[in-house]
Amino acid sequence: MSTQTVLFDAPGPKARARHRILTVIGALIAIAIAYFVYLKFDEAGQLKASMWEPFVTDPEVWTSYLIPGLKGTFMAAGISIVLAVIFGLLFGMGRLSPIGPVRWFCSVIVEFFRAVPVLLMMVFAYFGYFATSDLVPNVHAPLAAVVTALTLYNGAVIAELVRSGVHGLPKGQTEAGLAVGLTPGQVLRSIELPQALTAMLPALVGQLVVVLKDSALGYGITYLELLTWSKTLGSAYANTVPAYIVAGILFIIINYSLTRLAVYLEGRLKKRRARS
Repeated sequence: MSTQTVLFDAPGPKARARHRILTVIGALIAIAIAYFVYLKFDEAGQLKASMWEPFVTDPEVWTSYLIPGLKGTFMAAGISIVLAVIFGLLFGMGRLSPIGPVRWFCSVIVEFFRAVPVLLMMVFAYFGYFATSDLVPNVHAPLAAVVTALTLYNGAVIAELVRSGVHGLPKGQTEAGLAVGLTPGQVLRSIELPQALTAMLPALVGQLVVVLKDSALGYGITYLELLTWSKTLGSAYANTVPAYIVAGILFIIINYSLTRLAVYLEGRLKKRRARS
């Protein structure tokens, strides 16, 4: 007889009734808070139709503010994801190295940068680049700081994805490679790593969402990305709340598209595994 493992007992009638009551109470509180916020915005005149008109009547709202903001966001995210993949592959393979000192060094680097907040790394990198202006011109210091922080954090996450992906493969893969005379390093590069990269592709695409969202932290170090340009737009047209709402909608559209891409890739991989 097969047994089913559960994490908790199924709620009884009283517990289900209590959950429904708490759900209704929570929904009412959320609606009340939303209505209170709406009233405050309405009192400030931020929800008037005239506040939204520039987005459909004035092309400069897009050409001078939102599109440059999107370009800044995509530039930082694009550079960061390329460097993060390189960083992740190198340190992920380093964590799998049979050489003890290499494995320990890579493990310390990965765990350190996974633990440090991204904004803190941006701030330190920003002032570090300003202190060494010969290395990076001051005009490019904000972009360099954003890319550095996003690369180190997301590269550390990708390195952990590589390590867990390789460890998740059947042991027979490694044993077969060693049996035909390959060294552990050759087995890792030729057999394990390509399969691990294929398996982690949906998670890697999902990490793009994190990179795009975290690029907004560049707001704190004056990097000209979408959030910064939205603030400037709000100051220029006196419609700060609508500007931030539009920026939020743009972030949602972009991140949702990447999420759907990850789901699509995962489905394709499952079909490929089923056929093979």
